[in-house]
Amino acid sequence: MERRRRMGTRKQVAESAGVSEATVSRVFNGVTPMKESTRRRVLEAAEALGYTPSVIAQRFARGVSGTIGVVLPYVPKVHLFSTYYFSEILSGIGEAVRDNGHDLLLLFRSPSEDTDYEPLYKSQKVDGCIMLGASDRPDERKALQALARSGHPFCLVNQHYEGEQWNEVDADHVDGSYRLVKHLLACGHRRIAFLNGQAAYSNSRDRLKGYRLALAEAGVAIDESLLLEGNYSRTSGFAAARSIAGLRGAVDAVFAGNDRMAIGLMQGLRELGVKPGVDIAIAGYDDSDASRLTDPPLTTVHVPFFEMGRIAAERLFACTGRTEEALPPEKLATELIVRQSTALARPREAD
Repeated sequence: MERRRRMGTRKQVAESAGVSEATVSRVFNGVTPMKESTRRRVLEAAEALGYTPSVIAQRFARGVSGTIGVVLPYVPKVHLFSTYYFSEILSGIGEAVRDNGHDLLLLFRSPSEDTDYEPLYKSQKVDGCIMLGASDRPDERKALQALARSGHPFCLVNQHYEGEQWNEVDADHVDGSYRLVKHLLACGHRRIAFLNGQAAYSNSRDRLKGYRLALAEAGVAIDESLLLEGNYSRTSGFAAARSIAGLRGAVDAVFAGNDRMAIGLMQGLRELGVKPGVDIAIAGYDDSDASRLTDPPLTTVHVPFFEMGRIAAERLFACTGRTEEALPPEKLATELIVRQSTALARPREAD
């Protein structure tokens, strides 16, 4: 109560400094040039009276919201924040946003809805957006093109578009996939199936590129029948187990496009009497916490999702107010993590 009584108002500061309330606002908002003597007089009066301007009012005067939006896909019955991918990226974004004194607004969009991001900026709801889960849907590309034309800052994470030069942070999924398949080949495996995600995501296409490159370098013919598609969920990995088990005589290793699919695949294979890491080598991708807890522990590729989120937010802050060309895309390195799931004692001989 005593602290409240000592806090002055803008009107009292203006009276004490001998200026108008509008001048007090301009001093604290820094929106117009000001005589140094006037500015100093206002600040001294404010300090003496214990006056603290409203952060909301300051943001309004400057035409900014102080809020960064994160656009996330809305998928019914999917616990989005329990997934390693989204939780790590959001943690990295949150750290950078906090360090820059901003707030974070989560915005969910359904793939069935028309995509239009511009109203978020025009209403001053956000100063910029980070896009997670973006895909090659034509309406999404069109919406991002509209943002770019309007000069609204945004940053894509883990997605890139051919022919577009936008602010984006990605990982080198071609190299990550390439290194993983090279490891499987070095272990003696030649019949390597690939359970990938949807081709609408650039990271799926990048992993497929790395897979093909590694096999081609090794002189191993690519069997299109060994290319399977899931949706990055554990359930889709579990469902793929029946197809993999049916190819048991023709497959000695499976590379799954993320750890969730790999874990679901391992569970499904066990139910069908196929022992992962014993009868067939299994590898995942992401290096999630769960990959260390599987039986056997899962060979995978580490992707620096936390760093990707942090860098995306920092790049977004750097782009705000820029009039020159956009920042060049940033691509982070991945790392092969070898565990027991690919170390079969006796891989079958190639035909």
